[in-house]
Amino acid sequence: MKKYTYSAKRSDNKEKWCIIDATDKVLGRIASQVASRIRGKNNPLFTPHADTGDWVIVINADKIRLTGNKLDQKRYYRHTGYMGGIKSITARELLEKKPEELLRKAVKGMLPKNPLGRKLNTKLHVYTGNDHPHASQKPEIVDI
Repeated sequence: MKKYTYSAKRSDNKEKWCIIDATDKVLGRIASQVASRIRGKNNPLFTPHADTGDWVIVINADKIRLTGNKLDQKRYYRHTGYMGGIKSITARELLEKKPEELLRKAVKGMLPKNPLGRKLNTKLHVYTGNDHPHASQKPEIVDI
């Protein structure tokens, strides 16, 4: 009698596309749900070392909310590569300039920091309005 733990492969997963509407949703709560769905934790085939997740389309990213004083106090940092080249931007400024980056950065921070995480990060598509170019994939609407 064989006794072993089943380990899913990427080919075992029937990848689905889903749409999530971010209108009036809190950034951290929606980001954790998106990261979990991209990782495949809602799938019974979940395997930590394999890509068993779904493709996620987030619409209305410009209507996302942040609680408390995070709009003015939360800062995002980057470095130019030159000495003294650290740059920062507040969440309010980032929401005005590139609202899709706010959600993209939050989800990226919740994915694994390895080659699998970088691959999973490509399964996220964020758009500011209601329109998206993925109608041919027949995505299903997911309510969070």
